[in-house]
Amino acid sequence: MKIATFILAASALVAGHLSAGEIAPKDVRYDDYGAVETPLTSKAGDSANGAIVMKSKSIGNCIACHALADLNDAPFHGEIGPALDGVGDRWNEAEIRGIVSNAKMTFEGSMMPAYYKVDGFIRPGRGFTGKAADGPLTPLLTAQQIEDVVAFLLTQRE
Repeated sequence: MKIATFILAASALVAGHLSAGEIAPKDVRYDDYGAVETPLTSKAGDSANGAIVMKSKSIGNCIACHALADLNDAPFHGEIGPALDGVGDRWNEAEIRGIVSNAKMTFEGSMMPAYYKVDGFIRPGRGFTGKAADGPLTPLLTAQQIEDVVAFLLTQRE
């Protein structure tokens, strides 16, 4: 009985979440260059939350690979990816959304994680440790977190 109630509640939550205008990871449409024109949520991105996502080790941790002067309060900016100062002048909103969602759609050999992808992963852990996840995975960032990061990056102008 408890399991049935839990499943019903979870289904209602998911249905309510999707009816709020969220695009599921498998339904994101990338153009030929990896841009995503349609926002992933019906709620506008919040640039302050985007900054938090970018510098939080437990969420996006973007600065582990990218340097960005506006986030100088967070230590240990990386040098693997390009510096993000002025990124709002170099890319438009759709291009930034596409890169944050799945950079490999724009830059095939990118080391950047696909933050809004749930399938097509190689799971080598099963062969080495036996601990790779089975079944569907959740995206690294939510649709709203993607939109928040996009909103923040659009504020980064030269």
